[in-house]
Parts: sequence; structure tokens; C-alpha cells
Amino acid sequence: MSKRKLAVLAAATAAVLLAGCETTSMKMGSPDAKTVATGSAAGAATSGESGQLEKCASPLGTVSLVENQDAGWYTILRNEYRLPPTANLLRLLVQQSNCFVVVERGGAGMRAMSRERELMQSGEMRGGSNFGRGQMVASDYGMSPEIVFSADDAGGVGGLLGGLIGGGRGRAVAAIGGSMQTRQASALLTLVDNRSGVQVAASEGSASKTDMNLFGGLAGGRAGAGLGGYTNTPQGKVIAAAFMDAFNQMVRSLRNYRAQSVQGQGLGGGGRLGVDGGAAPSQTYTPQNAPQKTPARKK
Repeated sequence: MSKRKLAVLAAATAAVLLAGCETTSMKMGSPDAKTVATGSAAGAATSGESGQLEKCASPLGTVSLVENQDAGWYTILRNEYRLPPTANLLRLLVQQSNCFVVVERGGAGMRAMSRERELMQSGEMRGGSNFGRGQMVASDYGMSPEIVFSADDAGGVGGLLGGLIGGGRGRAVAAIGGSMQTRQASALLTLVDNRSGVQVAASEGSASKTDMNLFGGLAGGRAGAGLGGYTNTPQGKVIAAAFMDAFNQMVRSLRNYRAQSVQGQGLGGGGRLGVDGGAAPSQTYTPQNAPQKTPARKK
């Protein structure tokens, strides 16, 4: 490459790097900062929700979010990805869908409600503050989230192409390919009836996204990290999309929901898979069906 071409390339690269240092005005509602869980919900009214979210004509019941914070996936979510609990994300999606009415059962929320009732009982609240007994709404269902799989794949294609091409051009292709990163996530949702303990629905969702941090691959990691326009999409956005996909799958099944039934004794009555060596589950002990003793022979 001639010196003139090198000078032009250097000038263009410098202009791009300097552009990354430009200070821009605050952008409220910037699409670059959003996930698929966007907009708002107030009762049955919504605003700015994703057009990909499945909806219901009317709620199917009340639901609470049950998040197992002792699970391995939650530890990775909190410590490795530095992401907040999934409950608030799902709360927004569920309320916007109008498929369930969300009720509070989280630790912080329950403590806040208990605190108000304690103040009421202490006599410190003004008259008419009605925080008496019998006002909390029951949770018909419990929805449990879980992240099944989450991974990053950096630069595999670029490295392969660079090796095939070889030389200086191969190194350049490898640098560009090395800036390509595919983020993947798979999420699982289960819905349990709180009265019977029966699981009524389960679904899986997934999402992936490939980003190209072009200038980060060419100029090095530190230089690329300062360029907001080409930095990698946060893993949280992919996880949010995976949960929306799982929730959409669940809603599609719930629209055609039919309760499972067990013939004979019904749910919990013993089942149809008999076990040898004992009385049938449906058999009731009475004196008439008790084992009869053989009379002893007279000597």
C-alpha cells in the first residue's frame, strides 16, 4: 500500500476515533438502551409495549413471581452479568399481556406491606387509612423463571477465515471477525396452580444476537470499548428477549388450555400405574374384604 493511501486511511481512522469522543445531548427513550420489555402498564392499559408480545383478551387469574435466588443460574445472573432479578422484567411483560393480574409476593414488597399494617396497629396512621385485615388478593398461580443456558461466542468465524486467507490480509480479516460476538440465551418458565400444586403450563424460549465491534477489533479492545456505537449488546437484552419468547410460547398454549385428568379416582387418587404387592389404591379396607383366617383343625 502506498504512503498516500496509508495517510488517507490513518486520517479516516483518526476522524472516527475522535467522533467517538463527541459529547451528545441526553436522549430519553433511546432505542439503543431498550430491551424487548419496553413501555409501561397501568392496570389493563399499556403504552409503548413491544409489538411481538402475545396478549390475552382478559386475565386468566392472579399470578406471583417465584424466583429461586439460591439456584446456580441466579448466581451467574447476579455475579457474572451484574443483572437485576428477572422478576421485575417478567412483571412488566405479564401485565402488558393482560393474561394475568400480578400480585406482590417478593421479600421487599411483603415487608413494605407488613410495615404499613404494623403502623396501622400502632395507632400512628390517620383515620380512614384502612389497612385492616382481609384485603390482600390471593395468588392463583406461581410463575417460576430459570435461565437454562447462556453463552458468548467470540470471533470463531473470523479466526477461521483469517487462517484460510493467510498473510496480512488474513490478519485483517481475523481482526474484523474477532470483533463479531454472538450472545445466546435460553429461558424456561413454569406455571403452578397454588391451590393444588399442579403444574399447569411450562415453556421454553430462546434468543441470540450477533454484534460487530469493528473498531474494537481493529484498534484493540481498549480503543473499541470507548466507542458506544459499535460496542456489544449487553447480555441482559438477549436474556430479556429469551424470556419474552418463553412467555409468548406459554400464552399460545394457555389459549388452548385443557385441564389434564386421570381416569378413575382423579388427581391424587392413586394413579393408573399400579404397583404389585399391595392392595389397589382405590380399595377401601372393610371387615367384609379383610383376609379370612383358616380355622384350626381339631385334634
